Amino acid sequence: MKHSFKIPNKYLLLFLTILLVLVLVATFGKRNNISFIEKGLGYVVIPVQKSFSSVGDWVIDQIGFVKNIKDLEKQNTKLLKKVDELSYENKILQQYKDENNRLRNLLKLDKKYADYPKIGAEIIGKDPGNWYNVFLIDKGSNQGLEVDMVVLSGNGLAGHIIETAPNYSKVLSAIDDRNAVSSKVLRTGDLGVVKGDITLMNDGLCKMEYIDAEADIIKGDEIVTSNLSDIYPPGIMIGIVKEIEIESHGLTKYALIEPVVDFRHLEEVLVINKKWNKKDGESKE
Repeated sequence: MKHSFKIPNKYLLLFLTILLVLVLVATFGKRNNISFIEKGLGYVVIPVQKSFSSVGDWVIDQIGFVKNIKDLEKQNTKLLKKVDELSYENKILQQYKDENNRLRNLLKLDKKYADYPKIGAEIIGKDPGNWYNVFLIDKGSNQGLEVDMVVLSGNGLAGHIIETAPNYSKVLSAIDDRNAVSSKVLRTGDLGVVKGDITLMNDGLCKMEYIDAEADIIKGDEIVTSNLSDIYPPGIMIGIVKEIEIESHGLTKYALIEPVVDFRHLEEVLVINKKWNKKDGESKE
């Protein structure tokens, strides 16, 4: 008994539908008129095509969106790297600018005290604390420096050398309480002695003592080195008078002095590389 092979109706219908769709698609652009069946199939096929097209467009958009995110991440990484590079370059430029300003100020200081020979030096160390009351410079006996040579910075007196070695020197600043500088009021010539004071050092001040009670000294007066010192040559700027007080015994008064040197921020100095001889100063007068 022979068995006949029979295709199920649903598969046959599906095959015919696919075949018609293919015919429809293949001949759609070549004919001006379409049949009734083609029109019917169009109502079924076109929405399906639109759905597939929409899904495809959505997938393409998502792929593009992911790609754009990756591109943005790469751009952001490049921009962040560029910002870091520019920030570093800006810091370097600022350092050059600050160094240039300091060197320009040293040049002005050199011209201000042109009568004295000088050598430039950098600060390479200091005592603990916020203030440069004792510090080291990178020049020493190999460069001809000696104890008691005077050190300048800012707009005037920084201190004097108290110790030398072949390649460095130690400097005692004008605000250290072990220092005492014979000084005078530039405006009037009234004399006194500027000393460091440990209680005033934290405020960046020093003290001018032994001022005559009748001396004409006022706030804002400029204080300079006098011609009575064995270490410091005369006329070097020390500071500005901030306050004046009478001593308890009433015989003398004292003044609080704000130095013209910033003893919190010192980096370069000038050393008068010839020891002061008071007799030389007197002979010039």
